[in-house]
Amino acid sequence: MQIKTVYSEFLFDCEVKNFSAKTMKGYRNNLSRFFNYLDERYGIQDIEEVTAKQIKDFFKELWKNGRKVTYTNGLLKTYRAFFKYALQEEYISVNPCVKVPWGKEDITLIKTFSDAEVKRMLDVFSGNDYMSIRNKAIIAMLVDTGIRNNELCELKSEDVYNGYIKIFGKGSKERMVGISPYLQKCIIKYVNVRNGYFIHQDIDDTFFLSRSGRKLTVEAVERLVAKAGEVAEVDDSIRCSPHTLRHYFAQAQLRNNLDIYSLARLMGHNNIKITQRYLQSIQDKDVIERGIRSSPIMNLR
Repeated sequence: MQIKTVYSEFLFDCEVKNFSAKTMKGYRNNLSRFFNYLDERYGIQDIEEVTAKQIKDFFKELWKNGRKVTYTNGLLKTYRAFFKYALQEEYISVNPCVKVPWGKEDITLIKTFSDAEVKRMLDVFSGNDYMSIRNKAIIAMLVDTGIRNNELCELKSEDVYNGYIKIFGKGSKERMVGISPYLQKCIIKYVNVRNGYFIHQDIDDTFFLSRSGRKLTVEAVERLVAKAGEVAEVDDSIRCSPHTLRHYFAQAQLRNNLDIYSLARLMGHNNIKITQRYLQSIQDKDVIERGIRSSPIMNLR
């Protein structure tokens, strides 16, 4: 069976399963690059001819060109999904990915904002106009809930409740995340201003709206956060993005003694190992302080 035929079927199967546009784009890019490599290097166009050695050789070439193990592990995740599908459909009798091990990744410490920087970012949008009030509510929600950028853009008005929000994350998995009185106040103010601002206009059903009443784009939120970081004079070594605020949320929750299993649920992680990366990135002084607060002998009193 030709690779391109199985490739088309696999993508269709993913669409039927309602995979996100981001996931579909990743699958297309990752698979097409590998298939082009197989064709150009080995002249392979039939899926039965693909071997584990060819996948390993492809990874070695990528490493030689400066790609990191984290990148090739991401590719391997895609290839495993593809060849698992091919095996289930009986296009192949052996999954070549079975003999391709995960690469050993270096532990990367996740650097994020300080408390003072986040406070300054929250104070950047202090006006009483629609855009300022909306932007402040967005920053507050990113900080207070750890919501992903695309999840925030897809958030519906009906999913924002008094005291919590309902988030539909990766794979349409639903989770509940509580909101603080501070964020609740920002939300109430935003809703009141939004309702007046668009009183004579048809608008999208998403919670956060653009100036024209349409659904926000992830790029718009990225620009908003970047602007807040610039005005707040955040350290140049830190990337001012919605995802960095998600990192801040995770580390702040751990510093405040939330257990890692609860944090994994709040963040929508399927695997606890993903959440553990945030624990590894907490600075030594924070670990020492937590150890003192949980001292066995002091808690005997």
